[in-house]
Amino acid sequence: MTFSLVARCADTGMFGLAISSSSPAVAARCSFARAGVGAVASQNVTDPGLGPLTLDLMEQGKTAPEAVEAMTAQAKFIEYRQVLAVDTAGRTAIHSGPNSLGIWTQAQAEDVASGGNLLANNGVPQAIVDGFLSASGHIGDRLIAAMRAGLAAGGEAGPVHSAGMKIVDKVSWPVADLRCDWTEGCPIEAIATAWDVYKPQLDAYIQRALDPRVAPSYGVPGDE
Repeated sequence: MTFSLVARCADTGMFGLAISSSSPAVAARCSFARAGVGAVASQNVTDPGLGPLTLDLMEQGKTAPEAVEAMTAQAKFIEYRQVLAVDTAGRTAIHSGPNSLGIWTQAQAEDVASGGNLLANNGVPQAIVDGFLSASGHIGDRLIAAMRAGLAAGGEAGPVHSAGMKIVDKVSWPVADLRCDWTEGCPIEAIATAWDVYKPQLDAYIQRALDPRVAPSYGVPGDE
């Protein structure tokens, strides 16, 4: 019911994740990232607890492959789970249980990993990885390009209705956390539109949190 990618920007150290599904509010259950640690997607008959667990293991010093291996040793019903991870060195790891749904497959490279289930075809994750690696600019732009590439390659077997994108960088909260929890249109394009609006304001939102005294004004009626 889902296709996704986790990624690291080698230039900035930012981590990001993007995901889409026919299920509602997929990003609320499946997307996890921690600045200075990594990014994890936990999907397919989802256990949301596997995201924080895998991040904890990486924060304790395990590589992404080591953390995913340790996670699978601890988790229940792991044969139903699909988990993707990337760490601070750009190492990636994927677990896809044999009970993943429908056509399921995965692809990975340095700094990026993609996986999906109930896919239209088994080439979708590789298209997502290739889309990320061939794109340039901010990690958010590259995540959007990757998801568009996955959708163009066939995406999910049925229509997708929700999507999300999360980015972390240096601070303890996501610097971008954009979601479309349900639409009859294209949720990936809804996220892309939201990113076009949010991206120019991202640094200002961080500055308002760190020191509002020197932050830019809101530029909205009533903030004269």
